[in-house]
Amino acid sequence: MSIEADFYELLEVERGADNASIKSSYRKLAMRYHPDKNPGCKDSEAKFKAISEAYDCLKDPQKRAAYDRFGKAAFQNGGGGGGGHQDFSGFADIFENIFGEFSGRGQRQARRGADLRYDMEIRLEDAFHGKKTEITIDVSAACETCDGTGAKPGTGAKTCGTCAGHGKVRAQQGFFVVERTCPSCHGAGQTIADPCNACHGEGRVDREKTLDVTIPPGVDEGTRIRLSGEGEAGARGAPPGDLYIFIHLARHSVFEREGTALFARAPISFTTAALGGSISIPGLDGATHEIRIPAGIQSGKQIRQRGAGMPVLQGRGHGDLVIQIDVETPTRLSAKQKQLLEEFRETETGDECPNSKGFFAKIKDMWDLT
Repeated sequence: MSIEADFYELLEVERGADNASIKSSYRKLAMRYHPDKNPGCKDSEAKFKAISEAYDCLKDPQKRAAYDRFGKAAFQNGGGGGGGHQDFSGFADIFENIFGEFSGRGQRQARRGADLRYDMEIRLEDAFHGKKTEITIDVSAACETCDGTGAKPGTGAKTCGTCAGHGKVRAQQGFFVVERTCPSCHGAGQTIADPCNACHGEGRVDREKTLDVTIPPGVDEGTRIRLSGEGEAGARGAPPGDLYIFIHLARHSVFEREGTALFARAPISFTTAALGGSISIPGLDGATHEIRIPAGIQSGKQIRQRGAGMPVLQGRGHGDLVIQIDVETPTRLSAKQKQLLEEFRETETGDECPNSKGFFAKIKDMWDLT
């Protein structure tokens, strides 16, 4: 296959392939055509360079979009794909070229590693007390064989001949001089003539890493914890990205949370509702909270226990514990209980339940009007 072939054909993937498929196919092909596995084979060497160039383009969303639209012409002489089309993204490079010399942005910068996301589900108890735990992630880490340089031990990177180490090249477009990322070193300013066998010149390898994580008290659904420098390793010794841990709370059997408040539904007997009393609620703090029930309480009434809720994240104090009362009507009565209730009903005047009395009075008035 000619090294001028389509990038997708070189990597043996479809045009709509996702990043994971492209990366997987590239690794298999790189292993197959690596010069160390095919010593003296010029065709394998050319193929290895071609698939490396294809992967470097397609793994970058912006480069891939430009390639899908204009092909290789997108990276040649500042072109925009032919047909007299003017690529207006070049004006961003023009301004960077003009003002970058004053701000320092025109200098070559290392490509920082990508940030990673990790979703962690914890219990409500862990969110209350905090927690120390371990997580294991798959991450691209700096290659230990070459210390992240990408070059075979004993060798080193060389100054790029295309851009003379600047990481950018200039092209004339009419009256303007446009500065673009160097197509040979892709902005690194250096090229690897003899790549490391372990990482194939990337300066990083995939491995499993175990990290200690501290969950502070008071975290809520969606809380984000940042672990600086624990993301993807940067290319060829560049700084690593960060790891962001997103907290998710598992459903609790008793409590529901809203901010720092804890909510629970407590069913009570109709005698307790009528006569008053107290109930015991075990809190997440390990203490037992006595909730006083006033006589005559109705279903749906909420009783608030101050300071028995969730802790304030990175602050002081706690929210409230809110108990919603559900008056439960008995469904199983003994003969004696039924007799006692019958005796109670015989003594009822209607004043015991003013809401019921008022409702039926309104109903009677409505029928009298008709």
